[in-house]
Amino acid sequence: MIDPRTLVPSLQDLRTEVFDELSRYRGLPLLIWTDDDGVEHTYVDRRFVPGPESLSAAGVVAVNDQDRLDNIAAVQFGEATLWWRIADANRALQPDELTRRLGRRLLITFAEGTPAPRR
Repeated sequence: MIDPRTLVPSLQDLRTEVFDELSRYRGLPLLIWTDDDGVEHTYVDRRFVPGPESLSAAGVVAVNDQDRLDNIAAVQFGEATLWWRIADANRALQPDELTRRLGRRLLITFAEGTPAPRR
């Protein structure tokens, strides 16, 4: 059995940023919790999802037959792994539910902190 502690580097060995630049966890600190047996467990600090009202709208897309969030993200952002931005913008607790109903309109937003372009 693999010991999961061997998969997580010690805090001294961590790079400045452990998450990919497109990750929703980028910039969050890693924390350590020590259990009653003295075993250290490394975990990611809580991520607070921005409210859609704090994000600049880029547009709206209607869900088509066979759509998935990763495919929509690939078209809208040029990167399928950014599906979580659509989930955040639409307050989805279960992201797969966003594409279950044909015709549902999904808000597409710019990245957090990016103002909408002036027209």
